[in-house]
Amino acid sequence: MMITVEWLGRVDYLTAWDEQTKRVERHKQNASEGDQILFVEHPPTYTLGSRGKLEHLLLNKEELAAEGIIVHKVNRGGDITYHGPGQLVAYPIFNLRRRSDQQGYEKFSIHQYVRDLEEVIIQAIRPFGLVGWRYPGYTGVWLGSKSDPRKVAAIGIHVSRGISSHGFALNVDPNMTHFEHIIPCGIREHGVTSLSQELNRSIPLESLLSPFQLDFDKVFKHKIYTTAAKAD
Repeated sequence: MMITVEWLGRVDYLTAWDEQTKRVERHKQNASEGDQILFVEHPPTYTLGSRGKLEHLLLNKEELAAEGIIVHKVNRGGDITYHGPGQLVAYPIFNLRRRSDQQGYEKFSIHQYVRDLEEVIIQAIRPFGLVGWRYPGYTGVWLGSKSDPRKVAAIGIHVSRGISSHGFALNVDPNMTHFEHIIPCGIREHGVTSLSQELNRSIPLESLLSPFQLDFDKVFKHKIYTTAAKAD
């Protein structure tokens, strides 16, 4: 089964969420629906996941308006996170049950799916000379040393009847000051970083699309083809 990859450009959060919902429903109604990955960039947005705590948002309504940041409560897992320009967001719409059957697993594993997403990110940033790693007890991908871990990619997913939505956000070259107004993912003790911050140079968001397509192919063992189609 092929995976369709689409770059939708900059899309407001609710539009992207609505598009995901439509595609998840098509998967539920049609077992032969192909798996898809939507790559997007969002305007400045904070989202609170199913375990999100409002006290981890450090701005009031007036301050949010002044910063030009909107807030949404969403159905993915996890706590609060930031989305904004310069961040590459991926939304895989995958039939995880079908994938498990194809690979001979007795049942699909959400835990393994999250580990696979982490592996895609780790492989995609490796050509930049960056060694991403997993931090036991946390999801996402980290850079730096064990004594100074810095989170570069956050993961938050939702699975309904075996169909995935939401996904991951990789900090390529976002406005890092926007992370100072939240407690990212509810983690007080460690910081966040970006590819550009680590490499001390600007990185175009689109330059990551091809590496990610190849690494999704490697990790998920599917052939990938692309389309320029926009969300309706």
